[in-house]
Amino acid sequence: MAIQLYMDHNVPRAITDGLRSRGVDIITSLEDDTSKWDDPALLDRAAELERVLFTRDYNLLQEATKRQRSKIHFSGVIYAHQLHVSIGDCIRNLEIIAQAGDPDDLINQVQFLPL
Repeated sequence: MAIQLYMDHNVPRAITDGLRSRGVDIITSLEDDTSKWDDPALLDRAAELERVLFTRDYNLLQEATKRQRSKIHFSGVIYAHQLHVSIGDCIRNLEIIAQAGDPDDLINQVQFLPL
């Protein structure tokens, strides 16, 4: 089963567009009207939708780590540093994860890009 992604509001549109052109199933926080929500609420929303959250926001990464330590459920986070991982690398890596991965493998996990 393919992994469905939920894009944080700070993800460049070029990444979302590049992945959609490759057939990856994506919902953005802007489309879901959650772009102003705080990090815990975004993680909860992604879990509610059974989607893995992709972010380039270090603070959201910290929230995911806090949840791991506290054993609070989330659907998974994929994180790419804004300055160290290019848009092209994000697209290529996320396409691989989305098409070849299993959603259960990312539950309560953080995956760092690049692969």
